Amino acid sequence: MPRDQLGICAEGNLHSVYLMFHAVDGIEAQLRPCLANVAHYLFELSDQYADSAFNAFVAIGASYWDTLFASARPAQLTPFPMMNQKNRVAPATEFDLFVQLRCDRVDILHLVANEVCQMFDGLLELAEEERGFRYLDSRDFTGFVDGTENPKGRHRQDVALVGEEDINFRGGSYVHVQKYHHNLSKWNRLAVKHQEDVIGRTKQDNIEYESALKPLTCHIKRVNLKDEQGNSMEILRQSMPIGSVKHQGLMFISMCRTPVHFTEMLKSMIHGDGEGHHDHLLHFTDAQTGSAFFAPSLDFLLSFNEA
Repeated sequence: MPRDQLGICAEGNLHSVYLMFHAVDGIEAQLRPCLANVAHYLFELSDQYADSAFNAFVAIGASYWDTLFASARPAQLTPFPMMNQKNRVAPATEFDLFVQLRCDRVDILHLVANEVCQMFDGLLELAEEERGFRYLDSRDFTGFVDGTENPKGRHRQDVALVGEEDINFRGGSYVHVQKYHHNLSKWNRLAVKHQEDVIGRTKQDNIEYESALKPLTCHIKRVNLKDEQGNSMEILRQSMPIGSVKHQGLMFISMCRTPVHFTEMLKSMIHGDGEGHHDHLLHFTDAQTGSAFFAPSLDFLLSFNEA
């Protein structure tokens, strides 16, 4: 199995930096070895900053992949599945490259983010930067614990990493990124029980409702899906709260061996079950962006190193 980039399946951190880039036209021949150097640099930093749990990955935009790597393409790589139903919108925002950096020290993240941007100088233009952080005991700004359903242990790799089904891209992962902005003034006007009904869990103790008690419009009901064979359609979430006092939200990051699971979850949230039951959490948060990427294995990227 090719070596995966360590940030794909890493456990949670205290802080994060998200960098979105656009590529300069016609620089692909220089960018490929540069990407290899950046990926190797980030891989080595995981040892250098092991005491701070540093990890990272780089991912290539779905619409830029063929320009950068024309000879082969991940089998299921497609643009972000833009959706629109009444006032529920999942917009599509194209970026050429995405770098996620996570660590338990802000100063290390700031240092590495600057070094990555310097390594890409003249090849990529930084389009967006967001910084995330763990909030309380891994809660979203809504006050609810986030990522409770995440796979644990070795199962994280089983969920997130492409396997033998696409042998040329084993160890890679399909990445979907959405930046959400919460309307917390509206949310905080709800009674706690109403908030719990929207989520499908208790707020203080993080106890999931019994199946029979879950509203068909609650968030958990809309995203906990099964395929035609009855298997859970899991994703690995690498999400973290982002924002300031004025604007607060969530950087939602989905990692999976197939893009189908994320697409079906988003469809269930926005379009619902065909019987009028959509995700009522979307009454209190709006997606500002939506981007699709593929994070190849470390070995795939290193194969383009000129050295």
